[in-house]
Amino acid sequence: MIIRKIETFIVEIPFVDGGKGKGITPTTWHTLENVLVRIEDDQGHVGWGEAFGYFTADATKATIDRLIAPVLVGQTITDIPAWNLKTQQQLHLFGRYGVTTFAISGVDIALWDLAAQRQDVPLHQLFSEQPRKQIQAYASLVRYADNAVAPAICEKALDMGFTDIKLHEVTLPQIAACRSAIGDQVPLATDVNCSWSVDDTRAWLPALRDLNLAWLEEPIFPPEDFATLNSFRGQGVALSAGENWCTAVQFENALKAGAVDSIQPSVTKVGGISECLRIARLAEQYDTPVLPHCPYFGPGFLASLHLASAQPSVAQIEYLFVEPQGWLYDIEGIRNGRLFDIPQAAGLGQQIDMDVFQRFRRA
Repeated sequence: MIIRKIETFIVEIPFVDGGKGKGITPTTWHTLENVLVRIEDDQGHVGWGEAFGYFTADATKATIDRLIAPVLVGQTITDIPAWNLKTQQQLHLFGRYGVTTFAISGVDIALWDLAAQRQDVPLHQLFSEQPRKQIQAYASLVRYADNAVAPAICEKALDMGFTDIKLHEVTLPQIAACRSAIGDQVPLATDVNCSWSVDDTRAWLPALRDLNLAWLEEPIFPPEDFATLNSFRGQGVALSAGENWCTAVQFENALKAGAVDSIQPSVTKVGGISECLRIARLAEQYDTPVLPHCPYFGPGFLASLHLASAQPSVAQIEYLFVEPQGWLYDIEGIRNGRLFDIPQAAGLGQQIDMDVFQRFRRA
């Protein structure tokens, strides 16, 4: 396919989460910043992608506009994974990971959507002959740091049909309060975003085991301290990580080190669909479950659904439990409680709502 045109946009949609919007990030988080990539080929087919952009949207967009788009326009792309690796090499001087890889991720997703559009097949058919038609999701809550609000939101998620919950609470009392509210049988995990020390993590593992925690996510900094993560395993609490690892290189190093019990690649951060496919092969090789990180409602979420449907190692995906003021795609329309139907139309399988796009577009 010959690439004729690339455009990037930032669509920023406010959301409500029932809390104060403080906790995980350095500043208040109350909007979803969507860095969207639109690629058009010489036959008029269009593919959409999404690059990670929360708090870095303008930098991610600029990286695509200045470093990727001028080189890609006019190219004939016949092998998207090969293009991906070549681009990683061309841009490595600007940082192997972070914003550079976010930018590559968004373009890669758009290229795969375009490829499926050209063949008039849903995206998952490019990866599997026997894809699943539904994928389970868990409710991923924001950090509330409130022993009354967090348990109430857990109960709300259960009322909406979710059966598994992930917190972002960082204290044992807050985690215990949520466990008390929902009972011992509901799978409950927590992501502490690398905020605990090594000593505290080791000291708190017995209490987390007693709380029957489904998994502990990213306990320490740096997240790629694979040897230390390995030392926490086998103590009654499963470990998971990967949303902040980039490319299959870091995942392979983590798997070789036995760092975690499950891995969490993020399609808009890790290098796109091409890297997710490489990571899926590694997960199969090391017999490790995949729990995709995907707190998005744009092309990144839809791409995650298609990838999950083609990968038996994916037990469930993440669903960000907030209420956006607008929906770029009809995500709720394909949700049945905890289950999401895999779109069956060509490419990502849904059409972007251009009214919402125009209403919340800021760049």
